[in-house]
Amino acid sequence: MSETQGIKTVLHPVADLAKATELYAALLGIRPQVESPYYVGFETAGQQIGLVPRGPQSPDGQLGYWHVDDIEAKLAEVTAAGATVKDSPRDVGGGRLVASFTDLDGNVLGLVQDK
Repeated sequence: MSETQGIKTVLHPVADLAKATELYAALLGIRPQVESPYYVGFETAGQQIGLVPRGPQSPDGQLGYWHVDDIEAKLAEVTAAGATVKDSPRDVGGGRLVASFTDLDGNVLGLVQDK
């Protein structure tokens, strides 16, 4: 089995990216390290907290991403155990791959592989 490093990235879909940025900056006590029209990212305490505009491509709710060394191997392992792939691996920039799957109870879980 391939190794999982734990949930290190959590995405929050938001209606107003600018207002949400201010709220999360107040909550976390830091300014975001990444700010763009499609993603605002904070890194704190070994976690990445991401804000994404709510829309057809955003998660339905908060989504935690498990970091893995081999995203293809991990998807094969979880699908063999009964999961269903929701979003196949795709590069979101800088060689970072993301994917998601649905567990046996309909919960959506994300995977991240950094190069």
